[in-house]
Amino acid sequence: MGAEALRALLDRVRYEVLPAKATEEKVLAHVPRDVVVTVTASPVKGLEPTLALTERLTAHRFRVVPHVPARLLRDDTHLKDVAERLRAAGVDDVFVPAGDADPPAGPYDGALPVLRRLGELGRPFAHIGITGYPESHPLIHDDITIQAMWDKRAHATYIVSNLCFDPRVLGDWIDRIRRRDVALPVYVGVAGPVQRAKLLSMATKIGVGESTRFLSRHPSWFLRFATPGGYAPERLLTRAAETLTAPSAGVTGLHLFTFNQIAETERWRRALLERLG
Repeated sequence: MGAEALRALLDRVRYEVLPAKATEEKVLAHVPRDVVVTVTASPVKGLEPTLALTERLTAHRFRVVPHVPARLLRDDTHLKDVAERLRAAGVDDVFVPAGDADPPAGPYDGALPVLRRLGELGRPFAHIGITGYPESHPLIHDDITIQAMWDKRAHATYIVSNLCFDPRVLGDWIDRIRRRDVALPVYVGVAGPVQRAKLLSMATKIGVGESTRFLSRHPSWFLRFATPGGYAPERLLTRAAETLTAPSAGVTGLHLFTFNQIAETERWRRALLERLG
């Protein structure tokens, strides 16, 4: 990948963080104001930690994208209250996945009904993101995830891909959604320079498919990934260069999964930008 193209992607990053106790302090200490921060939501803790952290970070003048999983919403009134609360905080961008709560907290078992309801509420957010799965979802067939993006395309403004460690798989997925006439811009999900144990643990929990299982079944690959000099975000970006920079791909930026190793992620990004001149 040419330096200019890689710099452009690194300048259009989003940092995904978890709403833990120390997250606000870490963001304030290490994240520039021009980097978008996305805040996940836990099926165990519910939406409140996400909403509260979003409000605090927007008060610090960050552009924040909260996750609003459909399966955490209790009913239409809850959705309306969440939308009003976020708008009052100045939020104009939300990410709406189905979520992992089982059973759902209310009537929404997927993202599409929530997206439709937001339309009925007057489209309170200028930007709405939906999920894409370059690798197989552990519970949902690939054909269904592609169809779901088609069904949601009129209600959303962009796609965020889940983690992928294989440039070929990533390229095939982008080709497939474009052939299906899903034209929404894509933020490619990339694991930051995180510690290997934390990465694999978190990847398993959030449903990354074949990469994690493959690594566990192939010790030599696991060794390459786990040891110093193994997995490196810039190597993945370089190998995916043709896919990420092709105009037909519609890749608009990178979505970096920090796993709350926020300082390490920003140091890596700055160091790479410096090396690129």
